[in-house]
Amino acid sequence: MSGVPRISRCSGGRHTHSKSETPTALSLFHSINLHNFTSMLASTAVRAIVPKTASKTVLVGGGAYIAQTSISLHQTHRHYATAKKPTNALPGAMTFTDALAVIKAKEVAKPDHLVEVHIQTNTKAEKHSQPIRTSVLLQKPIKQESVILVFAEGKLAEEARASGANIVGGPELIKEVEEGKHKFDKCISTPGMYPSVTRLARILGPKGLMPTTKKGTVTEDIAGVIKSQTAAFDVRGDKNGVVHTIIGKVSWDQKDIEGNYQIIMDQMKVLSAERFVKKDWIKNVYISSTQGPGIPLISNP
Repeated sequence: MSGVPRISRCSGGRHTHSKSETPTALSLFHSINLHNFTSMLASTAVRAIVPKTASKTVLVGGGAYIAQTSISLHQTHRHYATAKKPTNALPGAMTFTDALAVIKAKEVAKPDHLVEVHIQTNTKAEKHSQPIRTSVLLQKPIKQESVILVFAEGKLAEEARASGANIVGGPELIKEVEEGKHKFDKCISTPGMYPSVTRLARILGPKGLMPTTKKGTVTEDIAGVIKSQTAAFDVRGDKNGVVHTIIGKVSWDQKDIEGNYQIIMDQMKVLSAERFVKKDWIKNVYISSTQGPGIPLISNP
């Protein structure tokens, strides 16, 4: 192949080409500065942490070294990706018993201050996030003012008023609720009124106030349900999925406060199952006094 230049070495370290010579693989290899080539591989070895067995192959061949390096990095990446994360990595986290002891010691001069729990839920774990609203019967009751509305007629309406219901009415009350004339915390309906009450589902449903047979708020035992609803303690969450609730007073016995806390956390598990959230619904739990800072708890049920 005449006319193709050939690489040759000159005294100055540069290369000249002859038009009458053909290049060979050996001549091309000798034209590379071997010192610079090995330095480049060494700098690569410093950047990538690889096993000692892989680094020994550098002198033999760069191709083998590069292949072993990529495998080692891939295995390291998988190791960290599958590593189990701690259940609670919040700084200053305590057990419930220790955190309550700190609050009692700090608020010793203010026994009437409340003990609160703040539960942060993971709204992203739900396909269709809805406001958190439920009721529980606490171990030691906490007085809570609530307005009870009952859809009933005739004798059942009279029974509802006698049992302490704040708002009682029939078809006319349905229209008033549609117009937003009443504010209430609990809603009960008789079976006879329920078919007409279903038209309020789009209003009461998102607020968690819609009467249902599953919750026991569609019944003819109006007096019994009103009594249980009066004793029940409401647990609600804000628009960000954080539940703020009271579990007792600083002056209360530790067993009563801890019992109320456990009842609320058990109910949160029930809500998680009802919302079809398999895991990681409860992200963090904090306990605090009325004006004190929040203390993160170590274990989240």
